[in-house]
Amino acid sequence: MEQEFHCIRRLPPYVFAEVNAMKARARAAGEDIIDFGMGNPDAPTPQHIVDKLVETVRDPKTHRYSSSKGIPGLRKAHAAYYGRRFGVDIDPETECVVTLGSKEGLANLAMSITSPGDIILVPNPSYPIHQFGFIIAGAAVRSIPVKADSEFLAALDRAVRHSVPKPTAVVLNYPNNPTTELATLDFYREVVSFCRKHGIYILSDLAYAEIYFDIEPPPSILQIPEAREIAVEFTSMSKTYSMPGWRIGFATGNRRLISALTRIKSYLDYGAFTPIQVAAAAALNGPQDCVEEIRQVYRERRDVLISGLEAAGWPIPAPSSTMFAWAPLPPALRHLGSLEFSKLLLKEANVAVAPGGGFGENGDEYIRIALVENRHRTRQAVRNIRQFLSKYAPGNLGQVTNFPDKKRAV
Repeated sequence: MEQEFHCIRRLPPYVFAEVNAMKARARAAGEDIIDFGMGNPDAPTPQHIVDKLVETVRDPKTHRYSSSKGIPGLRKAHAAYYGRRFGVDIDPETECVVTLGSKEGLANLAMSITSPGDIILVPNPSYPIHQFGFIIAGAAVRSIPVKADSEFLAALDRAVRHSVPKPTAVVLNYPNNPTTELATLDFYREVVSFCRKHGIYILSDLAYAEIYFDIEPPPSILQIPEAREIAVEFTSMSKTYSMPGWRIGFATGNRRLISALTRIKSYLDYGAFTPIQVAAAAALNGPQDCVEEIRQVYRERRDVLISGLEAAGWPIPAPSSTMFAWAPLPPALRHLGSLEFSKLLLKEANVAVAPGGGFGENGDEYIRIALVENRHRTRQAVRNIRQFLSKYAPGNLGQVTNFPDKKRAV
């Protein structure tokens, strides 16, 4: 029986899938692809964290079901992190739940608080789960700007005045994936004040809190005391400790939202494997030199990429946070859009990137470059890109002298 399921029908084809398929075919043909596409950290997890996992897994008692809320020791370690890092006092029993990565937490909270037809405000462009977690839950999503400025606040006001029903929640993500935008405490204070006035929940994704360069550490929205009335924040071990495959994250903040997430998770999972949670607690409680070392790796890769592309004739903004660069398409090739440009770059330069259109239509004149290749490979990618650009616009990116029609890009 052929039947299109309602939930799947609301999800468009995954934009990244086409580039991923091309990448797989090229590798199968023996081509050396330099892959900046997925934000998948390549550095090994620090040894003391791995050692704690190995030590704990040898105890047969840890092989049983764990707790969907997270073991108490890990929740206490996370609360202690918030105290050290942000000066925020968190109750590990009522204001914290361990998630299977921040992505799972966001999606399950969306299921917890959303009724069909609810309106959710999501920045465009944004990390896909910010939008599609709520679409899967039956909500309608309204786009708002990404940049943390007066335009964002004006968009919030318009959304309240022109949305029926009134918005249920707004998603924030700073440092932002994919754009690398940052927010200040003053901005958070204004958003909290507005959302408290209008009864709108705030879901803050702070997954890149510890990946920053040459700036003050990014703040938490929970540093605004009133935020606890309406806000919950998601953090992750993936980037901070190079633990992406371990799938450990946290939701922290408003007790009602944490209770809702905890309840729905109690039906869906028994939590991460206990030794993983014990090792995660060791990461949070242990020496933090490894975090600075990971940060330094991304800083060095960023500098190689940015200086190399500038020398190649493609200047792009240097990110001050996250493990990404958000690069405007070269002027001569901008009319292709992000997907066709990404396919052409993969085909002719052997460099894979994420098309910006995959993060929303407002990202279609950009690509996202993940800093997940070492400096040597990054330099090789820059050389390939320089040759690629010179082929289509010798001497001047603003004037196309040898550009094929769009069919070739496909």
